[in-house]
Amino acid sequence: MMTGQKSKGQGAAEGEVPQPVIPHPSSLSPSPRGLVTNIQRFSIHDGPGIRTTVFMKGCNLRCFWCHNPETLSPKVEVQWFPERCIGCGACLERCPHGCHEVVDGVHVFHRERCVACGACVETCYAQALVLVGEEQTADEVVEVVLRDRPFYETSGGGVTLSGGEPLMQPEFSRAILARCRAEGLHTAIETAAHYPWERIEEILPLVDLVMLDIKLLDSARHREATGVPNERILANARRLGRQPQPLIVRTPIVPGVNDIPEDVAAIAAFAATLPNLLYYELLPFHGMAAGKYDSLAIDYRARGLSTPSADHLEALCEVARSQGIEVRHG
Repeated sequence: MMTGQKSKGQGAAEGEVPQPVIPHPSSLSPSPRGLVTNIQRFSIHDGPGIRTTVFMKGCNLRCFWCHNPETLSPKVEVQWFPERCIGCGACLERCPHGCHEVVDGVHVFHRERCVACGACVETCYAQALVLVGEEQTADEVVEVVLRDRPFYETSGGGVTLSGGEPLMQPEFSRAILARCRAEGLHTAIETAAHYPWERIEEILPLVDLVMLDIKLLDSARHREATGVPNERILANARRLGRQPQPLIVRTPIVPGVNDIPEDVAAIAAFAATLPNLLYYELLPFHGMAAGKYDSLAIDYRARGLSTPSADHLEALCEVARSQGIEVRHG
């Protein structure tokens, strides 16, 4: 939702960066490999226009409400959906590590034995077993991205690297962004910025737009909710605020974590100090990821939390707007 206000420091069109770095194709390094969980085409929530979002595997935060738990581990994993199982027994015969057996008529998956070789997945026609995390080259990723070039050109869209955390795979991310830049595409990243500044700085010349998550300003509460303190994140946010790339600050609104006016006001006040802020966005928590947590045998601590109501979200937006910045919500 747009309010019609302009954010502080907004001097360029949304997503526009002065004098972008466009590598010549001949200067690109050999295509490195990385792990991708999904390449989502026709995305409209990860930057301007119609975009292709590349979800990369691995994250160095552990936000207990994360909507993409399949991206947390930096390794390939097997998801197990017992409700889909048709009891054919093919996986029992195919798995070389004895990960599957039937106990008292119930299919049991011994995850502790699994090495994610994918043998059982290949034979599971019901998709009760799914391999999450596919190794691809940067060229293979970009080949998919380029399929929708006409939509980017007509909508002002492009490619967004998400996750997980794109900075967990810096070489892979740089290669994808460089190739997309060489093709003249608009590029964006979604990041929590919990890395040394040098890692962020080296990728910025290839990025047209940065979307930065800030969950809380209080470091102790941030550690409790995400597993890490936030001093490095906020220091990087201040540095990102001085870059030529437009910056979108986003906060997932999670009940019991940061869904009160005081927390949103504090983050909005901080965002208002960033000269290149494009807008501040509030993203409501939803519990639709519960099945994915179960499929990975991860404890879902957010189970039972409710999605903030539209009225509550709008009230929080009004609190943020009092800082004189543009505010949107998902």
